[in-house]
Amino acid sequence: MSRKSKSLADCSRRRGNAAVADGSSLMPATACLIASSAATALAPGSTVATGEICIGRLDNEAAAMTAAAIAARTASNRNLDCDTVFSCPIHVARIVFAFLSPHNSRMSQRTIPFRKMNGLGNEIVVVDFRAGGEVFKAEQAASIAAAPRTHFDQMMVLFPPKTAGTEAYVRIYNTDGSEAQACGNGTRCIGWVVTEESGKKQFKFETVAGILDVGVTDKSRISVDMGKPRFAWNEIPLAEQFHDTRGIELQVGPIDAPLIHSPSVANIGNPHCIFWVDRLDVVDLGKVGPMLEHHRLFPERANISLAQVVSRTEIRLKTWERGAGLTRACGSAACAAAVCGARKKLVDRSVTVHVPGGPLHIEWRADDHIIMTGPVEDEYAGEVSVS
Repeated sequence: MSRKSKSLADCSRRRGNAAVADGSSLMPATACLIASSAATALAPGSTVATGEICIGRLDNEAAAMTAAAIAARTASNRNLDCDTVFSCPIHVARIVFAFLSPHNSRMSQRTIPFRKMNGLGNEIVVVDFRAGGEVFKAEQAASIAAAPRTHFDQMMVLFPPKTAGTEAYVRIYNTDGSEAQACGNGTRCIGWVVTEESGKKQFKFETVAGILDVGVTDKSRISVDMGKPRFAWNEIPLAEQFHDTRGIELQVGPIDAPLIHSPSVANIGNPHCIFWVDRLDVVDLGKVGPMLEHHRLFPERANISLAQVVSRTEIRLKTWERGAGLTRACGSAACAAAVCGARKKLVDRSVTVHVPGGPLHIEWRADDHIIMTGPVEDEYAGEVSVS
């Protein structure tokens, strides 16, 4: 008997359970499951493959239990070993045992350097894969955000440039592991990283939303060309057609006396919905934000903001950020508030937007480009293990 087979047999023997049933009814039992945390999509009838072993086929019940056990074990960040157990009902066609040594489980992890920064309190983690690295899966990004030391609102991951003349191709992750198309505060942060390493003051990054120009004066003044805003209903996008996106039909509260209503919508790399209010505390954005983010009108979800006009040159803003929640600063939301306010003739085309983390200057130029200017702050650097 091979070493692996002995390990498997020993594991079953310690638990006092049969390893595989032939389809007959079993007495209630507790079976030991040893599986790879990388195992995914265990469908009925599929073959279970973990590490170097491929064992059996799963029926409906066993597939569901195996997937659930792996998911629960993975979520708790614990190694899968001989003590990982699940309870088996009486009628299970097969109980599947798989084997993966603790050594191999540890080998599946990689250690990645990171840099923690912020843009007016918007928490940013920077990971540089320009010298090589793999694209994060959503669950990997979410697990990094879940750790206190590496918590982020957005994670900016730099890859080798795809387009000549750019510094890097950038993927942007939200707290929940979903990907964003733009992040103004994060772009300022990686702008400072490039300036520190190269001395350059003007350069370009590429994201899925396009190419962004960055200009660095110093750490307190970094400008990002956020591109041109889009206002057409199908470019935001919305699920229904609206001819005038300066104010769409959407409200919170009683029909005859809504608390907030008729928001402006725009796309600044990401979809944005701006409610114009007299007070930022008119509703609890922490409660209505997630509801509105997932509203049926927004097929790609949306960033939800409350905006208060202070003067022709000042706006106060509070934002529930898509995939991240309440944030101290959202650069693209500040841009959206500025251009939507200008469209409604509430403010001028050059304004200061006060977010909870501080002021951002937004200019909507005559060429239709939005220039966002603000500071960045370094916090610390470190390493994070990713499975």
